[in-house]
Amino acid sequence: MGGSFGKCYDPSGSQFGIPTYPWRYAPKGLATRRQLRARGLRPGGQQIAAQVLRSRYRRGPLTAYLYRVDRAKPVRPMTPARWAALAKANLARRTCPKCRTDAGYVIPTSLGMCVPCAYPDDEQRAA
Repeated sequence: MGGSFGKCYDPSGSQFGIPTYPWRYAPKGLATRRQLRARGLRPGGQQIAAQVLRSRYRRGPLTAYLYRVDRAKPVRPMTPARWAALAKANLARRTCPKCRTDAGYVIPTSLGMCVPCAYPDDEQRAA
């Protein structure tokens, strides 16, 4: 195998320590965390089974770790306490620290406050 494909193909794990495959060439039965989540699964404490590498021009390769699907466990369901904590965290992201009101949207971190507080002159001109 030549080119970048050959650099990323190591099914025995002799070069990288774990079996390595090129991007999109992972064998059946292995999935990334996102792929597991899309199926309603999680790694569940298992070790990384393999990795896929995608070579990039003038930079290091992108790496995605793979887990065995047959050893994956179902995602834990959201409890009422977790839902409440998530709602509280989202409310904190929507609350303006300057005027202390719920902006109705997530406050941009670049502004650090709601848009009317960040640009008070623009509101007067629009009226």
